[in-house]
Order: sequence, then structure tokens, then C-alpha cells
Amino acid sequence: MSAGVRLLRRLVLEAAERVADGSGGYGEDWVPLGVVWADVQPKGGREDFVAGRPQPRVKYRILVRAAPAGAPSRPRPQQRLRDGARVFRILTVTESDPGGRYLEIVAEEGLLP
Repeated sequence: MSAGVRLLRRLVLEAAERVADGSGGYGEDWVPLGVVWADVQPKGGREDFVAGRPQPRVKYRILVRAAPAGAPSRPRPQQRLRDGARVFRILTVTESDPGGRYLEIVAEEGLLP
């Protein structure tokens, strides 16, 4: 990874939390875990059909500073990153450089689960 990495985009890391819905069931609420600074680059996209309507899905490569494995600040699959009204569902997280200074996240923007 080059020394010229520019993490200029502020994203909020969020995790799903199970909450009672008041009717004996459960729903899902997203709680913020913290802020990460990132470089966000599009990787490609596709179009799915949901309920008979086209729904675009775009994948992104998101680069952030590394955090130790197991740390609450380290992004994980099943979490998401938010930029205002835009939401990026995290699919994979890997170390992007041999020194372990950065994490490369593959995320998808599109229909939310």
C-alpha cells in the first residue's frame, strides 16, 4: 500500500441489534459503533429483480485503517457503513497490505436487508 493513501470520507460503522417489537417478536435496529475514515471506490454492479422491479446493486472497495482482530472498531461482515442516507453492507474484510496498516472492505450498496 502506498504512502499516498487518502482516507477522506467519513463513514459510520453500524451493527444490527435485535429489539423486541412489542408483539412477541423481534425486529432489527442499527446502532452506531464509531466513525472510520475511508477511501471509497466503485468495483462494479448488477441489477436484480425484487418483487418484479429492477433493483440496482453496486459493489465498492472501501479502504480503512486497520484495527486488531476482535476489536469492536474492526469492521466485520454483517455490519454496515453509513454515509448520510447511503448505506454500504459489508461483505468481506481483509488486510490490504503486508504490514497490516489498512483493511480492504468489499461492500454493496443497494437494497437493504
